[in-house]
Amino acid sequence: MSSRRTRSRHSGSSRVTDDQINELVSKLQQLLPEMHSRRSDKRSAAKVLQETCNYIRSLHREVDDLSERLSELLENTDTTQAALIRNLLMQ
Repeated sequence: MSSRRTRSRHSGSSRVTDDQINELVSKLQQLLPEMHSRRSDKRSAAKVLQETCNYIRSLHREVDDLSERLSELLENTDTTQAALIRNLLMQ
C-alpha cells in the first residue's frame, strides 16, 4: 500500500503539517552539536536527518568503546571492587 493511500486513510487530526515538520526538524537541529553551533545556517530536513543518523551512529560507537574499556577495567580489578562498581552502574 502506498504511503499516500495510508496517509489519506488517517483522520485529519493525526496529519502532520509542513509547519509541524519544519518545527520538529528545527528542534532536532538544535540537539545536534555540530549543527547547533551553526544554528544560523538553514539546513534542509534531509541534511538534518542525515546528520542525526550520523550522530546516533557515533554515539553508539562511543558507547561500545566505553563499554569495552569498562569491561577491561573490571577484569583488572579485584572481585569486591568490580562487584561494587557493577552495583553502582545498575542503580
